[in-house]
Amino acid sequence: MLKRSIFKRGTTSLGGAALCGTLLISGCANHMSQRSEHEERVERKLLEHSLQIDAGEPKVLELPQRRVRIHEQKTFEVTEFEVTRRYDRYTPYQAWREIYEIPLGAVAVVAGAGANVANIFALGNLPDSMTHDWISYGVAGLNPFMNVQSHGRAQQNLAGIDEVQRDRRLEYTSLPWSERPVQVKAGKQTHEMTTDRNGVLRLNLLDSPFAEQDLSKVRTLRISIEDAQDDVHSDSSLAISTTLRGKLLEAHALIYDDLEDDEVNQWVHRVKRLSELGLEEEASELEQSLIELTRNDPELQQEFLKALTKDGGRLVADPGTR
Repeated sequence: MLKRSIFKRGTTSLGGAALCGTLLISGCANHMSQRSEHEERVERKLLEHSLQIDAGEPKVLELPQRRVRIHEQKTFEVTEFEVTRRYDRYTPYQAWREIYEIPLGAVAVVAGAGANVANIFALGNLPDSMTHDWISYGVAGLNPFMNVQSHGRAQQNLAGIDEVQRDRRLEYTSLPWSERPVQVKAGKQTHEMTTDRNGVLRLNLLDSPFAEQDLSKVRTLRISIEDAQDDVHSDSSLAISTTLRGKLLEAHALIYDDLEDDEVNQWVHRVKRLSELGLEEEASELEQSLIELTRNDPELQQEFLKALTKDGGRLVADPGTR
């Protein structure tokens, strides 16, 4: 019985020593005041997405040019949140620091006690850093299982996130379909075109890509756009008048047939005929092209300009006076 009692007490002592040793090695973190971070978060939810094609008026083309304006319209539900992130801060335990923290803690407790006594005579005017913080530092320093607080060594863990909704509203946007692809179907052919930076598609049935196509039997142009990301598309159409279809073939020959082998009077005829067809823009462009073509032959250029004025009935400024 005596041996058993001695053995039991020895085991208990060893267990207690092991526990103390474990606590001394592992220790406890010294928890500090929480830290908070605040930020704003904006959530945008797409409610509606549409593409608008404004093909202009009239819906029947009487001239070969047309500017088509395209806009992308979106409706968003915008929600604003105030987000607060809370962090638990602590000073991790390092056993070797107890070598200097325990003696410093003893000094701090004595100094803090003395400061509290002095504060009585100072009518409570001593700062908290002397009356409170010294005592707190000393108690933590004397604790062999916890280091004193250190902002330089502090670590943190995310404790929680709180979100508070501040505002909810609808937001509308209407932006040009800028430099985006557009499909234009003319008869059996489909042409890939692109809008400009302002979302404008410039159609000209006497220019590329339509210039290489016989449009005399094409009654309608179908314009299609698509945003594959949101699976949104839109279509519009423009009819080509019978009158315009009748002019296009002749106008194409007047513009694109070889110019260099023609005489001056044939040049004038081309410009004059385009004007008679009601294609004044094309007539002016051809006129300027011919003036540029004769730039290195002033005599021929003057002959052309005089013929334009006399036979073509056109007012042309002398390029030499510009």
